[in-house]
Amino acid sequence: MALSDQELKEIAYLARINIKEDSFSSLKKELEQILELFEELNEADTSEVTAMSHPLDLSQPTRKDEVTEENQREELLKNAPSVQSGLFLVPKVIEGET
Repeated sequence: MALSDQELKEIAYLARINIKEDSFSSLKKELEQILELFEELNEADTSEVTAMSHPLDLSQPTRKDEVTEENQREELLKNAPSVQSGLFLVPKVIEGET
């Protein structure tokens, strides 16, 4: 796939890459080769390939969703310098509507 100089400049702008003038032509050639490889991949027949989320058949064992620890809220709130209605109070850091 042939790229125009303008297209390469737009790609560089979108990627926030500064391209030096002396490396412009070599970069353009490399990018054209990469795009040609993508075109080859697009031409591959994948109609009989099964989609998969992972190349290996792995399973993640799960545990029952049940409480394993007791409620420690009161013990943890003892460390707070200021508490209201069971919640930590912190200094206001953002000005605005409340």
